[in-house]
Amino acid sequence: MTDTCLVARHYHPHLHHAAADEIALGYDARFLRRKMLTTASGKSVLVDLPQTTSLDHGGALVLQDGAEIEIIAAPEDLLEVTGDDLPRIAWHIGNRHTPCQIEAGRLLIQRDHVIRDMLGKIGAQVREVTEPFTPEGGAYGHGRTHGHSH
Repeated sequence: MTDTCLVARHYHPHLHHAAADEIALGYDARFLRRKMLTTASGKSVLVDLPQTTSLDHGGALVLQDGAEIEIIAAPEDLLEVTGDDLPRIAWHIGNRHTPCQIEAGRLLIQRDHVIRDMLGKIGAQVREVTEPFTPEGGAYGHGRTHGHSH
């Protein structure tokens, strides 16, 4: 590790101060405990959190000097799902434990050919898009869901 490397040992779900820099990460990359990342300005940051954490869009990694690095949801390859019966379509997506961003007139999910095929069979319209992905958190608290254990 060089002396130019910053270290972040804490995470806040929102900024407390003006961001000193930012890091853009896709959904899967925002689930971490220890990892070397690069900020938008090219600085290296060693993230060393006490436990594996789901970093939210707009959250902040806190550096040792108290400065905050804002987490940005990076654009990624997704499927935009629409249809006449969006609540029913959302139920089928949720029944497969697929992370889903829910909006008034559409759903966004990660690209998956099996789910795409299933959605077509139930009457959904699906198109490929590239956008930031900020799916809903778990029903039993913030963050991600993992299987059936409650």
